[in-house]
Amino acid sequence: MPPESSTIAGEVDALFYFIMYAGLILLAVVTLLAAFFVLKYRRTKREQTSGIAYNTPLEIIWTVIPTILIIIVFVWGFKSYLKMRVAPKDAIEIKVTAQKWFWSFDYSEGVTTVNELVVPQDKPVKLVMSSRDVIHSFFVPDFRVKMDVLPNRYTVTWFEATRRGNFNIFCAEYCGRGHSEMLGVVKVVSPQEYTGWLEEGAALGEGLTLEELGARLYIAKACHTCHKIDGAASTGPTLKNLFAHAVPLEDGTQAIADENYLRESMLNPMSKIVAGFQPVMPTYQGILKDRELDALIAYIKSLQIEKDATDE
Repeated sequence: MPPESSTIAGEVDALFYFIMYAGLILLAVVTLLAAFFVLKYRRTKREQTSGIAYNTPLEIIWTVIPTILIIIVFVWGFKSYLKMRVAPKDAIEIKVTAQKWFWSFDYSEGVTTVNELVVPQDKPVKLVMSSRDVIHSFFVPDFRVKMDVLPNRYTVTWFEATRRGNFNIFCAEYCGRGHSEMLGVVKVVSPQEYTGWLEEGAALGEGLTLEELGARLYIAKACHTCHKIDGAASTGPTLKNLFAHAVPLEDGTQAIADENYLRESMLNPMSKIVAGFQPVMPTYQGILKDRELDALIAYIKSLQIEKDATDE
């Protein structure tokens, strides 16, 4: 098991080990008894086994003992289940949105992150989750937290991290070809660092040019996972030398990669599919603010300017 890193992890592990050891003990008892009776009552040439006799004490024993174990597991598991599903009233609430193939996190302070969930240590955090497309599953092994994320409805889970550090987020429900790449991280920091991080995030872009902000967003919003800037194609087309050039589309037509095309590609990516690429681009509608859209467009334009200057 990974190290226990949340308040509920100890209870989950205790129940898991109880079921495992109880199962091993029962397996050993049944196996030894089976071997004993095979040897004791094996058929020989000289004798035949007698008929099977009904034994009331044995019937009671192998009925009562499993029933007691099942009741223990049910009561224990139900108490832990309720504790995992009912968040404390003072929990920090964060909106989680899953889509092919990344996680986005919206904070009430106006901060939005992609694939990075920043939370304070020793503070309960409530996650209100939904999906934009198919069923996903939010899974943090170190916290022993797992909850399906469904389209058209909300699911809720919560945790309270007890250790600082970075903890992996996985999607535990197969959701398409990019399922294994749908990774994120929970970054647990001190309450003071968390407050400072929120203030910095709320002021993101202040004092930066649009190009500088766009360069940061290119990483922060996970654009780099599908779109490279070195000229090489990946899951999506490269962004290098893209602006103001003709883009061949799947339907045989072409589009000029101007500001309107770039904006539409981020907000409504299914409207124009680039030839040779699968229609897997997720929408950033509701994730990117207007200034962030402008910043990313400015950054893509700067990649074209840099190439033109190099050619000259």
